[in-house]
Amino acid sequence: MRLPAVTIPDPTSASFLGMPLWLWVLLGGIALFGVFQVYYWIGLKLGSRLYSSRLGRRIGEGNILKVENAVRRWGALAVYGCFWVPGLRHTLPWVAGALRVSYPWYVVASALGCLTWVPVTSFGLYSVIWGWLELAAESPFLAAAVAVAAVVAITVAVRCRRRVSRRPEDGLTSA
Repeated sequence: MRLPAVTIPDPTSASFLGMPLWLWVLLGGIALFGVFQVYYWIGLKLGSRLYSSRLGRRIGEGNILKVENAVRRWGALAVYGCFWVPGLRHTLPWVAGALRVSYPWYVVASALGCLTWVPVTSFGLYSVIWGWLELAAESPFLAAAVAVAAVVAITVAVRCRRRVSRRPEDGLTSA
């Protein structure tokens, strides 16, 4: 019995706009690390004025208080964890600066976050995109159906999340 030939592409040969993918990932990680440092220092300078700033109004006082509680409880570990939570990724660093989280620990946590989140996201997203393009090459109708299903799933998830966030706290209503 003869096994089918399987070709595994060389992972270092992947490229985008003529640059190797690993270089894009490296530059993206460095850029994100830099942005996180800027967020921290702006939050540090704003301090308590974060609430009344345009950014603070955009984030919302309730959201800032939730993030503050996470930072107070977990410290620099919250900075690492925020990479994996979409709403916190670009909110928590401002608050960490305003709360004066230890900067050396902040740097370590944000560096570890960049070193783990950026490659996982980049290569995972790259795999999903190329998988969908291969599906589209073989069956455009099926690829369109998958794209529509993904848009519907994302729309339902966003609407459910909004609905849950608008509910009053359970157990706080009077009889």
